[in-house]
Amino acid sequence: MPPTLTAQLTRRKPLRMQGGAHGGPDLGRSIGTFQLMMFGVGATVGTGIFFVLQEAVPDAGPAVIVSFLIAGLGAGLSALCYAEIASAIPVSGSTYSYAYHAFGELVAMGIAACVLLEYGVSSGAVAVGWSGYLNELLDNLVGWHLPDALSYSPIPYEDNVTGLVNLPAVLLVVMCTVLLVRGASESARVNTVMVIIKLGVLLMFVAIALTAWDSDNFAGFWDAGPHGISAAAATIFFSFIGLDAVSTAGEEVRDPQRALPRAIMGALAVVVTIYVLVAVAGIAAQPPEDFSDTEQQSAGLSVILENVTGSTVAPTILAAGAVISIFSVTLVTLYGQTRILFAMGRDGMLPDRFASVNPRTLTPTFNTIVCGTVVALIGGFVPADYLWDTVSIGTLVAFIVVAGGVLVLRRTQPDLPRPFRVPLHPVVPVLTIAVCVYILTGIAAVTWVIFGCWLALVLGFYLLWGRRHAALGKEAAR
Repeated sequence: MPPTLTAQLTRRKPLRMQGGAHGGPDLGRSIGTFQLMMFGVGATVGTGIFFVLQEAVPDAGPAVIVSFLIAGLGAGLSALCYAEIASAIPVSGSTYSYAYHAFGELVAMGIAACVLLEYGVSSGAVAVGWSGYLNELLDNLVGWHLPDALSYSPIPYEDNVTGLVNLPAVLLVVMCTVLLVRGASESARVNTVMVIIKLGVLLMFVAIALTAWDSDNFAGFWDAGPHGISAAAATIFFSFIGLDAVSTAGEEVRDPQRALPRAIMGALAVVVTIYVLVAVAGIAAQPPEDFSDTEQQSAGLSVILENVTGSTVAPTILAAGAVISIFSVTLVTLYGQTRILFAMGRDGMLPDRFASVNPRTLTPTFNTIVCGTVVALIGGFVPADYLWDTVSIGTLVAFIVVAGGVLVLRRTQPDLPRPFRVPLHPVVPVLTIAVCVYILTGIAAVTWVIFGCWLALVLGFYLLWGRRHAALGKEAAR
């Protein structure tokens, strides 16, 4: 007798550990703990600091520092939950795989929609921002930059400049795609170098910006009120995507039960420290109202340094560091998306091609090329202003599901080996959910509409195709 619709929607993936966690091909284990931590830092530092200050400060004013702390609190609580569930289920697929084990197939597909949106859109958004820093660098070095027609999307947003295509954004995605096709270990090594460069230039920014400290810039600290602070926190939160990116590599890490928790917590500590330092230094050096200046939108931190020093030397160094190191953000977020698609393909939720692995590089070449193509189109033709908050929804919902997964698995699988256990259970998972829900209240209604349409599209695909081809269904029919 065929399973009922309810049975299909709620079937859960069995919790088997390494060596029997799934059917289908395996990925190669080639990434160490430090490289994995750098994945988290690489996907996070850059998106939030190089670009989002210009989006968040107009909402919260100088209290954007509090917004960063609130977002960091939510991410910190989430990191503890991620550390437990990733150490217990160290497989590819991140939140999608965790939801499949804890909640069942329908919830897993809903979370797949969230994380695919999260990774795909953030990759495109960061590629758009990278374009602005590239033009800033070219301007400072040779007094020339790409024409507007090749630097901006053709889709208008308020008074923003428009063009034909954002060519640098497209080229960045193509370069990242090529590197990922070559192999995970090569990508991890390149990312580590880029992250070190990134941290160096941001610490340089802090040191220089603090020399222009002006206490008047902190006047009216709370004027934006709770709504402004939560709105800024929602915009900022998408930059903590790096914590989820660490868990997407669960199947390509050596000693994952120990490496995953250490990498997640280490990445969080580095990220929150850098974010708060840069936010304080930026506000101290420049009045909050100047952050909404449209001339600063493409390369805001470089403009602050130029205003502080009266020279183009430090801004040029920072722009060069941004051009080099923001590459790593797109690299890691693109990587995360490919591994989620790989896990879905192996589970039968997508056609088998998405689960195919190159026998030489042990990487999912086909879906890497598909992801690269889609993200290049987003980066080339969609303004970043439409993208920021959309990513935040995917990230926040993913964090909520991970926290919920910890609660559920503690009850349904109490004997599951957990190399890392969340302290103060169940307080920490419940607080994680509460903080994430609070931040979600700051997201604009139009963003929820976009998210709802995307979620409906993915769940529609699942109901029409995925549930009939699911690997679990085929196993049960045998």
